[in-house]
Amino acid sequence: MLRVVDVALALPLFRTFSYLPPGDGVEVAPGSRVVVPFRNRREVGVALGTREVPEGERAWKRIVAVPDPDPAVGPALLATAQWISSHYVAPMGVVLRAALPVQLTSAAAPTPAGKRQRVVVLHRHLDSLMERDALFKRSPKQRVVYEHLEANNGRATAAALQERLGVGDGVLRAMAERGLVRMEQEGVLRDPFATRATEPRAAYLPTEAQQAAIDRISQAAPGSVTLLHGVTGSGKTLVYLEVLRRALADPTATAIVLVPEIALTPQTVARFRAWFGDEVAVLHSALSDGERLDAWRVLQRRERRIAVGARSAIFAPLSNVRVIVVDEEHEASYKQAEAPRYHARDVAIVRARHEGAVVVLGSATPSLESWHNAQEGRHTLVSLPDRVGGGVLPSVAVVDLRGPRAPSAEVPDGARVPAPPQAPEERDPFRRVICQSLEEALRERMARGEQSILLLNRRGYASFLQCASCGEVAACPNCSISLTLHRAPERLTCHYCGHHEEVHEACRRCRAPTVRHKGLGTQQVERLLGERLPTARIARMDLDTTSGKWAHADILDRVGRGEVDILLGTQMIAKGLDFPGVTLVGVIDADVGMNLPDFRAAERTFQLLAQVAGRAGRSVKAGHVIVQTRMPEHHAVTCAVTHDYHSFVARELADRRAPAYPPMVRLANVVISGLDEAEVAEVAQSAASWLQRLVENRQLAGVRVIGPAPSPITRIKSRYRWHLLLKSSDGRVLTNVLRFFAERFEVPARHELRVSVDRDPVTLL
Repeated sequence: MLRVVDVALALPLFRTFSYLPPGDGVEVAPGSRVVVPFRNRREVGVALGTREVPEGERAWKRIVAVPDPDPAVGPALLATAQWISSHYVAPMGVVLRAALPVQLTSAAAPTPAGKRQRVVVLHRHLDSLMERDALFKRSPKQRVVYEHLEANNGRATAAALQERLGVGDGVLRAMAERGLVRMEQEGVLRDPFATRATEPRAAYLPTEAQQAAIDRISQAAPGSVTLLHGVTGSGKTLVYLEVLRRALADPTATAIVLVPEIALTPQTVARFRAWFGDEVAVLHSALSDGERLDAWRVLQRRERRIAVGARSAIFAPLSNVRVIVVDEEHEASYKQAEAPRYHARDVAIVRARHEGAVVVLGSATPSLESWHNAQEGRHTLVSLPDRVGGGVLPSVAVVDLRGPRAPSAEVPDGARVPAPPQAPEERDPFRRVICQSLEEALRERMARGEQSILLLNRRGYASFLQCASCGEVAACPNCSISLTLHRAPERLTCHYCGHHEEVHEACRRCRAPTVRHKGLGTQQVERLLGERLPTARIARMDLDTTSGKWAHADILDRVGRGEVDILLGTQMIAKGLDFPGVTLVGVIDADVGMNLPDFRAAERTFQLLAQVAGRAGRSVKAGHVIVQTRMPEHHAVTCAVTHDYHSFVARELADRRAPAYPPMVRLANVVISGLDEAEVAEVAQSAASWLQRLVENRQLAGVRVIGPAPSPITRIKSRYRWHLLLKSSDGRVLTNVLRFFAERFEVPARHELRVSVDRDPVTLL
């Protein structure tokens, strides 16, 4: 018998490849990276284990190299990856590729060296002043370098010496030749947060509710999940910090903290480093490849014990993980859009089971899935019902945009009272965007030196351009959506494929010159605010203004320093931000996204409104929220403005029962796409029929096949899209059906036809 190693390669194939161990006798432990020959090239894969095969069965190829002394993927993380592969119907090699830094999956450099720097180390000590004077008589610059090294523990980087002392390489080489110094090479930790300021660690006294939450979570059983439901401003972060402090009293323990948005990472890192110093490493997609690799390495070497980051941080190479925190667990950004389409919250729960860790899911507006799990007893529910420091939730007023009515700046929560007719759009374009009461509230906050936040979850200048003569709308040539008008630079842009083109003065269809922009975006609001409130210091925060590496942090730092009067932005400003100076929040259009053809539309709207409202009044100063909407009676609005999460959940769960949608059933969205619309429709119908026959033949009574139908957005990046839904009351049965379908259903090899499976989708668009 021969012993072979099963290796997962990053290929879209549901299989592994077997190789003989390397000839040098090196043991290949599960989780180790290996370099193997594959189709006349070399690939980097991950060893999954060994097995015995009969001799002479075939001519086995041999593993070329094992680059690392230790496995890159630990046992608990490897088991988690296997669950991801099964649950989300993704090849194991593709899952492991997502779990590792990109340099570690490259065959070109299987062992990347990392960044290095030259260090000058004092080698010969001169005790005699006379000897020193004689030696440096004709080399004054060498003496300056020598004495600088003496004063700095005998070592400094060559770059620092050249910058501070103005010496060149020649001086350093001459000193090395004389035996005064020696040159060494050392690795450089590329930590982009090292130069960022940390928040001062203030003294604190937990409230009774916080202390109860800390005690309960700290005493939770390994592998258990706690849903921490706390209103905005209730001090959930303090609970996380104290739970981690207790867990990390064990010097071998580690922890993972997930945040939903990269914009929140600098603020979170600053808080955690204030408590835990250099124990914190950061992992997220905005880091450069080198920075990500360095962070991964210090975590694997246990030089740092806390990984903080967005969804990919769940793959941090830590062992003995004791706590996993998922902050703002309801956020859709925890779901990966490309294969493997995992949800970091659910992966965190599975990894915790393998690690023996405790999971804390925190939110002021928990997802319906997590809330349902708590009600069913699968999660433990812990509540923080009040704001800390005696703060109260902000008062909320609703502006009904359907008619010439608006509330005054101070009215009871949810009230709507008549107001004088607004000026026509032609005479006052500002008024169609900002109602009178919101404008007055903005001016009042500026006069008091307080800050405001304005939310509009739509970037750009205008939603689309439309011809006033024939009604033609400028559309993307690659996607079935309209182009968004942007200014500075002025162009039409597709937010799905990135296509952009110049703005045409005349209609392309009828050549009439009366093309008008419709709808509203953050750029237009920024211009109108600047014209109406010329002394206001306005900062806009959306994808257009945060493309730079530190753009998120720079904007938020300005707000924190009080250099911004009005922070205007999209949904990224609604989450987790804590600025004591903000006392007013205005929602310019609460209806954005409300009527999308998606079963989560109301839930997302409620969460967005409730979260952004929670940014106001987080200190001793009272907060106020003004919500502009054309649907003031919708339960997502009425419950958000009254801070009534329980009523919203009761209504929304009832709506999810008939027709059944998560969390009442398990769901998968199967998307068929290709370049030819007719062929896409044909394959979609074939796939639906194939699945229906499977359900009937295997008598899978709990599984339903719905569709196929064109996707709500029927074309993206020149690919036509159809989809069908699979619903099941049993998640394990659904997993088996999806895996069987992915492995057995034959997709015609023409016109780039593809079939993708999105298990537990957060959107059906």
